[in-house]
Amino acid sequence: MTELLQLVIHGLTTEGHRFRPSDWAERLAGVMSQFRPAGSIGGHLTYSPYVVPRLIDGVRCVVVDARLRELEPLAWKFVVGFAQDNHLQTSGLDIEAMKAK
Repeated sequence: MTELLQLVIHGLTTEGHRFRPSDWAERLAGVMSQFRPAGSIGGHLTYSPYVVPRLIDGVRCVVVDARLRELEPLAWKFVVGFAQDNHLQTSGLDIEAMKAK
């Protein structure tokens, strides 16, 4: 079993359709903005370093750092549940893959 470094939630459903609304990634990251590393500096208008919207290959995505699971398990459960409930594609970056590069 590999250890996950990041979970990527893609703005595509399992059927291949684009997820709507178009700003879903920014909304999700905004909801999660309160979860930050201890002692970090960031205003209320900035994203958490653990949950960041990104555009990957022309698709809106949210990259979730696996350290969020340790910091706040319920927040991790929320983002994973969001992806599952909306039938969104996910992928992960694991430690073994990083070592191979």
